[in-house]
Amino acid sequence: MTTEVQSRPEAGTEPGAVRAVAEHLRGYWSEVRSGEVGALPAVAGIIALCVFFGISQPVFLSVGNLANLFGQGAAVACIAMGLVFVLVIGEIDLSAGFASGVCAAIMAVILTDWGMPWPLAIGAAIATGVVIGLLLGTLVVKLGIPSFVVTLAAFLAFQGIVLMLLEEGSNITIHNDTVKAVAGGNLERWQGWTLLVLTVAAYAGLQLNRWRRRVARSLVHEPFAVVVARVAALGALLTATVFLLNLERSANPQIISLTGVPMVVVILGALFAVWTFVLHRTRFGRHLYAVGGNREAAVRAGVNVDRVRIAAFVICSGMAAIGGIVAASRAASVDPNTGGSNVLLLSVGAAVIGGASLFGGKGTVRAALLGGAVVAIINNGMGLMGLSAGVRFGVTGAVLLLAAGVDAMSRGRGKLFGRH
Repeated sequence: MTTEVQSRPEAGTEPGAVRAVAEHLRGYWSEVRSGEVGALPAVAGIIALCVFFGISQPVFLSVGNLANLFGQGAAVACIAMGLVFVLVIGEIDLSAGFASGVCAAIMAVILTDWGMPWPLAIGAAIATGVVIGLLLGTLVVKLGIPSFVVTLAAFLAFQGIVLMLLEEGSNITIHNDTVKAVAGGNLERWQGWTLLVLTVAAYAGLQLNRWRRRVARSLVHEPFAVVVARVAALGALLTATVFLLNLERSANPQIISLTGVPMVVVILGALFAVWTFVLHRTRFGRHLYAVGGNREAAVRAGVNVDRVRIAAFVICSGMAAIGGIVAASRAASVDPNTGGSNVLLLSVGAAVIGGASLFGGKGTVRAALLGGAVVAIINNGMGLMGLSAGVRFGVTGAVLLLAAGVDAMSRGRGKLFGRH
């Protein structure tokens, strides 16, 4: 009698796994065709812009300019992350820019004029943002005034408040080293690598735990190979980033050395992790999307709609305060233009370009970061090309219009496919 030994393919190489990955990719492509493009346009835009500016201006791809990009886009990205919460519920906050200016001015006055410690100054600035959001949210929710009108009035009022705080246009210089390090400081090389390992390990743990729980409960789940590929891609991207930022980027290293991951990158990463968790892993986050998708249905489901809407405005203005702190740290001063000029427009544009919907019900914190990257790259690259501010505004406006058009078309296709 002969015994047949059947050979088994190694784990991860069997045709079943390949088919699962192929089916996953087909499902993703089907979602894209039905209008669920997500962050795909923003990612494609970042790649295209980097290639274009890298070819036309080689200095764009230098390590020094890479670090500068993070600093340029940090304040706008912070405000955009907060705006996502308001956009998700189908509202708008036109005052976020000057709200950041008010909070930055309060921090500067307490820090410089009053000589108080930096924790108190920063805490007062963030608390001011929270109070502003609570006031705006209450006016919109409890009195029924459209958010466009309320925040437009606040937009005008906050300009006056900034002028009064700065004594009709004076400039307050920030001398505190800790506050200036928010946007100007860098980690030690070893700190950057340690943070990289911890970040990738935490992300891998979360992804694997989520995959394991869904498999155990027989829920629809991604193929394991996709999870591994996602973790590997993040690890490769962060490794390349930390490696480049750890290189010397000072023109005169003998006088001053500039190496390490900028502190503002750590701040943005922490904010991204916190708010992503809030949006996608908490009851409040689910309620937020429910209110934005169908407010009446959310009420019938027992959601405290008023509380959710007010909380969205509080988060938005609180993040505006953090954006103001970052902007003041980068400039090492506060003036009447802090939070003004085109800050609001760029912040709204960053959120929409990244994939947040102006119609409500859709948006992620990742969208704000990706959109902020697009805006920063456009401004930085065109500045290196020597183009005027008018051209930069025109191109940024065109990109914003394109993003809004993609959003509108995706909603149209979503209705066609029965998603809305």
